[in-house]
Amino acid sequence: MSADIIKPSANYNDDVPAYILDNPRYYPIFKDCIGAIDGTHVRASVRSKDQPKYIGRKGYATQNIMAVCDFNMCFTFVWAGWEGSAHDTRIFNEALRRPELNFPHPMGGKYYVVDAGYPNINGYLAPYKGQSIRYHIPEFRRGQSSAMRAPRGPKETFNYHHSSLRNIIERMAVHNFIRKTSSFDEAFNTAQQESYIPRGTSNALHEEVPSTNRTNDGCTYMQARRDCIALDIMESRT
Repeated sequence: MSADIIKPSANYNDDVPAYILDNPRYYPIFKDCIGAIDGTHVRASVRSKDQPKYIGRKGYATQNIMAVCDFNMCFTFVWAGWEGSAHDTRIFNEALRRPELNFPHPMGGKYYVVDAGYPNINGYLAPYKGQSIRYHIPEFRRGQSSAMRAPRGPKETFNYHHSSLRNIIERMAVHNFIRKTSSFDEAFNTAQQESYIPRGTSNALHEEVPSTNRTNDGCTYMQARRDCIALDIMESRT
């Protein structure tokens, strides 16, 4: 059943998603974005001798699951089974490397938004990182005044929009069937609201690890593209 339900639409790499097209916050700045990627940890029951490799940052045995979703809130790729100690970048690299997994690669200048646990390479747009640079929406909302809550400079302004856009993948669990059968689900409709923030959303940026898939050209291209988007956002605000 998963092979029939968890897959991208036939034209996933061609059209501008309506979610972006109909929102002036995202269009035309993010017109080439086709979805979001994230990793999530779920509790795992494993044999005692295998527990050490399944215990990661959560402090208990988990599986680290990589998921990709489109802006219709449907999962287009899910890879479960990795031990909790496996870093998101390692799983990501393997997904891109193994053609038998049918990972929905971006093509023709399209890209996914990813969090700081993934490399900023061609086709995958990550946020700016740094101890003094905020990223997650709750970090901006903790300020005591409107001035303190507002993004500071082009990097934080980019991160604010990037985080808001990437939040699409954190809103709900599996809803492909509900969406594709046009069934009504109250919780699903609530999660579609742009202001929705799921309980338990982590504010911590993942530590980046070396990626064997990175190339200087790919990194440089996406860094330049990120800078251009950040400047476009700043210009649109003025």
